[in-house]
Amino acid sequence: MKRGILFLFAAMLAVPAAEAAKRLRDFEKPPHNYWQRAPQDQFTKIKADLESGKVKLDRTSEKAFVVSLLAALDISPATQTLVYSTTSLQLSRISPRNPRALYFNEDVYVGWVPRGQIEIASIDPALGGIYYIFNIPRGRAQIRIERSTRCFNCHAEFENGRVPGLLLKSVVPGPGGGSLESFHGDITGHSIPLKDRFGGWHLTGKHGITEHWGNMVGTLSAAGLKKFANPPGRQFRWETYPVATSDVLAHLLHEHQVGFVNRAVKATYDTRAALAAGNAGGIKAMIAKHAALLTRYLLFADEAKFPKGGIGGDALLKKDFANAKGARRTKAGLSLRDFDLRTRIFKHRCSYMIHSAAFTGLPAPLKQQVFAELRAALNPAKPHPASAHLPAAEKRAIAEILTATKVW
Repeated sequence: MKRGILFLFAAMLAVPAAEAAKRLRDFEKPPHNYWQRAPQDQFTKIKADLESGKVKLDRTSEKAFVVSLLAALDISPATQTLVYSTTSLQLSRISPRNPRALYFNEDVYVGWVPRGQIEIASIDPALGGIYYIFNIPRGRAQIRIERSTRCFNCHAEFENGRVPGLLLKSVVPGPGGGSLESFHGDITGHSIPLKDRFGGWHLTGKHGITEHWGNMVGTLSAAGLKKFANPPGRQFRWETYPVATSDVLAHLLHEHQVGFVNRAVKATYDTRAALAAGNAGGIKAMIAKHAALLTRYLLFADEAKFPKGGIGGDALLKKDFANAKGARRTKAGLSLRDFDLRTRIFKHRCSYMIHSAAFTGLPAPLKQQVFAELRAALNPAKPHPASAHLPAAEKRAIAEILTATKVW
């Protein structure tokens, strides 16, 4: 009788455990072991110092706190973009009257809703997105930073290939910020036509983009979707935020980075799974597939067409971007961060994200294959599908930069 009771009790314990195991996402299981690996991302590295107060942050106001946090993370306030659609964990706090602000460098993304919380997505070389959320402390209260699992509900779903990545949506929001219609839900990156971008976001700065979804809200009726203008600053005060911009160049850089990170993180997880499975043919095919995709993206092969006359770009953003920590130049002064902005984003069309954690964390066999693809694509003497858009002089300049800055 006792044995029967013990068996029944053990079975009762086993069922929830088995069910819990079923609920684990693939990236949480071997060989990835998302929760078992110690994160090596940039935010995690200073988290303890932020909580202990070793890294001093300005607590005189919310805005001052955000500015000092950005400085601690080497993020320019000029990267600010404002989104008023409720496409965030803090959806109840976001509206056209209270937009959410986002800031970024190559490896860390910061979200802040005035009178709300700070959200962090920090890119780990092996794991992809590491997500945190915390309140801005009052008075002398300690900063308490929570590693969030709720972010997976959006950041690790089909849009990102079900791996921990980044999310960037373009929607038509209603007057309160709720989404009425969305565009390119499962695609991110610089190939998205400009006419389909910026929905639910404010867009400022000089540009000739005549058709886009930014700076507007909509209503739905039997007659269909009706759009209304929502100019930046009409329903909120610019003084609330560190800078009075949601600049077009910041948007373009953000979209480019999100597209690269998502492709690189997906490639890392797929390749690691293939290597663990041990099938030589499967490994070779997986590496070849992702190396080709990453090479094409790095070289801006499918970059969306620029508007006639190009774009301007905020002066502070251009300055801070060029002089960012970790920016690399050749002795002749060439850099992957040199802007063009007339017909494309960059003068030398190979992404600076090749220096990011998302790229450096690629499994070694995949990274070597990407380098091989890049060398082939940048050979001026031989055509290559990933670089058919690049003139010979630009190929040589890119190869010079990659060599001089010790990428390969």
